Amino acid sequence: MRNWEAIAAAAALAMIAAGGGARGETYQERGAYLVTTLGACGNCHTPRDAANRPIAGMDLAGGREFNVAGLGHIVGPNLTPDPETGIGAWSEGQIVYALRNGKRPDGTVIGPPMPVGMYRALSDRDVEAIAVYLKSLKPVRHAVARSQFKAPLPPGYGPTVGHVAEPDRADPVAYGAYLAGPVAHCIECHTPRVGPQLDQGRLGAGGREFPDLGNPGALTVSRNITPEPQDGIGRWSDADVKRAIMLGKRPDGTQLARTMPFDAYYNVSSDDLNTIVTYLRSLKPVKTQ
Repeated sequence: MRNWEAIAAAAALAMIAAGGGARGETYQERGAYLVTTLGACGNCHTPRDAANRPIAGMDLAGGREFNVAGLGHIVGPNLTPDPETGIGAWSEGQIVYALRNGKRPDGTVIGPPMPVGMYRALSDRDVEAIAVYLKSLKPVRHAVARSQFKAPLPPGYGPTVGHVAEPDRADPVAYGAYLAGPVAHCIECHTPRVGPQLDQGRLGAGGREFPDLGNPGALTVSRNITPEPQDGIGRWSDADVKRAIMLGKRPDGTQLARTMPFDAYYNVSSDDLNTIVTYLRSLKPVKTQ
């Protein structure tokens, strides 16, 4: 392990042990935390250089490209408030509507891998905080191509979503399900599908194939994150799970694929991290098929 990795690991594990962790309470601060940390929006919306590092000054300016088998060639849009190449002409209400209902102000449908199905359950406060934060960003003029899909997109994602109440933070399983579902969409990536829907009987069982964002052209498969002892994380300690989330390291020290946005998750508050682990422990153990 290189020196900086050892220092980062020690700092992360010290934070885990300490408990707590500050989280901003204003809408803009909450939105920043959701977008840059738990939501890891930059994983798709921040362009990379030839060494696969985020380009300085281009946060959320769009242009990251990757291919998804069966879906098409995906290009992350510009989320900065530039009026011509980004979402500067969108109101906060239109951003909220796009996140929850998967439609732009012009009525066109936002395609996958944008996890609209998950974002439909974002609470009013959180989805509005995201909109406030995105509107506060420095505009970056950066025109990007549109994604090219192999099949027509659906006409929509279901009935229009209106009010969504705040989750119960006093219930760690319920709040952990909210963080790992609508907010960080861990369950979206780690649950197999039955047709277009997640297999509700196999939540967290893994097995979905994705581009390896750290190795252009390569593929990776999401792992089983249920507490099944052989195929899942049932034998991992809580510290093992947290290390994987924050540092991208398995218990044996091997590196997770960078499709897992652990660089963003490194800044997840320890309270939220503990809550997510509690939720993962509550999942039904499922054998990998």
